[in-house]
Amino acid sequence: MAQIAKMEVEAEIKASAAKFYEVFSSKGYILPNICPNMIKDLRVLKGGWGTVGSVKQWTYVAAGNSETANETVEAMDEKTKSITFKAVDGALLKVYKSVKTTVQVTAKGGTTGCSLVKWSIEYEKLNEDYPPPNKYLDFVLILTKHVDAYLLNNA
Repeated sequence: MAQIAKMEVEAEIKASAAKFYEVFSSKGYILPNICPNMIKDLRVLKGGWGTVGSVKQWTYVAAGNSETANETVEAMDEKTKSITFKAVDGALLKVYKSVKTTVQVTAKGGTTGCSLVKWSIEYEKLNEDYPPPNKYLDFVLILTKHVDAYLLNNA
């Protein structure tokens, strides 16, 4: 029986924690414009931008493969600037029984504008032979860098 595993990655960004959080909490619709080679489309299927329980459909390119995934926003915390997404349909669930992704942004003390972005992916494989979701950690790291550059250039 597969076990739930967790992977994490962190990245330092120059943009403010509040601005970065805002993109993923309520302005996801700008992601296809920020990085069109990675995010082909992002739309709300149920609910609205910035609401817990909303369902979004992502069309994206990860490790050279075009994929689609539907996710629901499980939790948002303005105070800790964290958001938890859960995959509910799509390519991810062909390999993993469950996938939950959390992003948290923290302002670095004393440094104006600098922040730390932490991504974590909790997953359970459908089959022990399947690989861990490394390509998705790579994906969110590259996405983080694109969003950071966009926020700095469009302040």
